[in-house]
Amino acid sequence: MRQTINGADLRRMIISAAASIEINKQALNELNVFPVPDGDTGTNMSMTINAAAADLRKAEDPALDGAAKVAASAMLRGARGNSGVILSLLFRGISKGLKGHDECDGVLWAEALQEGVDAAYKAVMKPAEGTILTVARLAAAKAHEAAEENNYIEFVHEAAIEEAKVALANTMNLNPVLKKAGVVDAGGKGWLTALEAMLAALRGEDVIAPESGENVPEAKAQADFSDFNTEDIAFSYCTEFIISRENDKDPEALRAFLDSLGDSLVLVDDDEIIKVHVHTNDPGKALHEAIEYGSFVTVKIENMRLQHTQKVLSEQELEPQIAEPEKPLGVVSVCAGDGLADVFTNLGVDAIISGGQTMNPSTQDILEAVNKVPAETVFVLPNNKNIIMAAQQVEDLTPKHVVVIPSKTVPQGVTAMLSFNPEDTVENNTEALTEALGTVETMQITYAARNSDFDGYDIHEGDYLALYGSALFGTSQDIKLLLRSLAEKVRDEGKEYITIYYGADVKEKHAQKTADLFAKICPDADINLLRGGQPVYYYMISAE
Repeated sequence: MRQTINGADLRRMIISAAASIEINKQALNELNVFPVPDGDTGTNMSMTINAAAADLRKAEDPALDGAAKVAASAMLRGARGNSGVILSLLFRGISKGLKGHDECDGVLWAEALQEGVDAAYKAVMKPAEGTILTVARLAAAKAHEAAEENNYIEFVHEAAIEEAKVALANTMNLNPVLKKAGVVDAGGKGWLTALEAMLAALRGEDVIAPESGENVPEAKAQADFSDFNTEDIAFSYCTEFIISRENDKDPEALRAFLDSLGDSLVLVDDDEIIKVHVHTNDPGKALHEAIEYGSFVTVKIENMRLQHTQKVLSEQELEPQIAEPEKPLGVVSVCAGDGLADVFTNLGVDAIISGGQTMNPSTQDILEAVNKVPAETVFVLPNNKNIIMAAQQVEDLTPKHVVVIPSKTVPQGVTAMLSFNPEDTVENNTEALTEALGTVETMQITYAARNSDFDGYDIHEGDYLALYGSALFGTSQDIKLLLRSLAEKVRDEGKEYITIYYGADVKEKHAQKTADLFAKICPDADINLLRGGQPVYYYMISAE
């Protein structure tokens, strides 16, 4: 039985945990009860911890606190979704507990696990029981008890795992929604998965990540780009994404479509995912077509002309560029869809981060956008409840003052921007933008990603789902019935201003019929129809 670990051991433990979460991410995703398509727990946790694994693989013979610091830093920047942020905070606390140590025994490990719990609970405004927080807290407490009995780290870690199993099973009793669905908490299961894989590595049985099937060539002599002109780049955007397979649509049809958009196309598919690389001048069209095959797991779009120019300017890696302040206040907003991006830009937003449902941007994505805004204070509008925590981590990573306005929907973000006054103080704007969130009701129509029995509704995959605020409002195979019911509700509540944003999958003529329906049912309200261009959600509707 192992008594202590060093930096190399911790490095292997975290890489093993990342591999196990990657292997099990779809099983974790399927534990999500609410059937709305989203960047699910398993995907977010996998992307977060694999950011650490990638950096640790580059670290040769790290010290214990060095390995912990590398992992915590990479996870913080790569954190996606609430589950990913909490996972990063658990490791951030572990790093704090191991600071200054070359070896870790059972007592120190128990203290580090508790530091992780403290960091996670501190960051969550209203910690809910029956979640990953509960599992981590009880596991850390058991680790402390075990360390008093036996100071071997393997003994302590094994005790933490056994308690985590009990705590995870009990999440169903603490959360009525989980109990009704008959599942345990996905985030808690993810943490247990990580702990078990770390123990396996501790015993020399490391979990190995599945082969990607891609051969990575050895590094070769650096090419000289100085004689290559940007005009020689036929297609500007290198577009890469991975889609989880969710239907039987033939990937060859997607291949043919993408081939017509550009060049350098590589499309690899199996039973679970479709991975695409293509150079194109219209990445939006590529993504719009791809969403028909399933939910995005990752998306990366890079401007090759801009990259080439930067490459010529400097052969060395550039430090992150932080724009010098030219004004006191700026704003960054998250949204998906070119129409919504135009709305925010016209309202005065300085930088748009493409993301939302199915595409939760990481803390690093938000940080880069904040740093590019030439303002002393930057307000961030996440516009999605699963992005708020990732945004809140940015303040510690930039010299700029960052204020996160906790907008949970795009209509909330739009309403907040209507209250933004760039000439006023930070304090007054913070108060005004936050108060504005409560003045608007958000309605959304999407589809069911899986069969579910939720909140009294017997939901079938592919059904239309209507959301009112954060609650499920109705489900039907007829979208018109849901739209009519929503219109009647806002009429009965006396709403005066209604804005309808129609998505990428809705034709303008159909959207106009929806606007006409609302106008007929709500004759005293002002109706505004705008093309949002958002994926996943056929309609986003705000009512004030």
